[in-house]
Amino acid sequence: MNSDTVIKNFKEMSAVLEKFSTMENADRIADAASVMTESLRSGGQIISCGNGGSLCDAMHFAEELTARFRTNRAALPAVAVSDPAYLTCVSNDFGYDQTVSRYVEACGRKGDVLLAISTSGSSKNIVIGAKAAKAKGMKVVALTGNDGGDLAEISDVEIRAPHHGYSDRIQEIHIKVIHTLVQLIECNIFGKS
Repeated sequence: MNSDTVIKNFKEMSAVLEKFSTMENADRIADAASVMTESLRSGGQIISCGNGGSLCDAMHFAEELTARFRTNRAALPAVAVSDPAYLTCVSNDFGYDQTVSRYVEACGRKGDVLLAISTSGSSKNIVIGAKAAKAKGMKVVALTGNDGGDLAEISDVEIRAPHHGYSDRIQEIHIKVIHTLVQLIECNIFGKS
């Protein structure tokens, strides 16, 4: 029973990855990396956000840029909307739906990029945050799944995992996209591959 579950999980993951691996998605990832590279070269920053596992992915993305990915290089400005005191303060005072938008209002600048991660594409706080980012003149790169939700309409570049089931299959695509984005950004800025 357990071994069958393991094999089933890996086969399903492989099928979703195979379906995702198209030139169209490769172009979208390259476009997203270009948007992020342009912002960083111009003195901008990348703010990343998500909920639950997607917040963990947002934090992972930010630490790969500020620390390092595969090799040592200069730190790049990226931050995840993840501080527990901030999140609980805003949730208590304004409601959870405002957690990303208040952060963008306080820290986002024209020319920055918001990496908005939502497996449904419809997480209310992420959608409201993306709208706030657009209002500030920021670019929005969205990692979504299912039908893309409201984020599909708001984002400058949407990268959608082709899955309509459990979020873990979508998140498996998202983490590969995140690692590829960091790799491309490093290559664009530092010439590392």
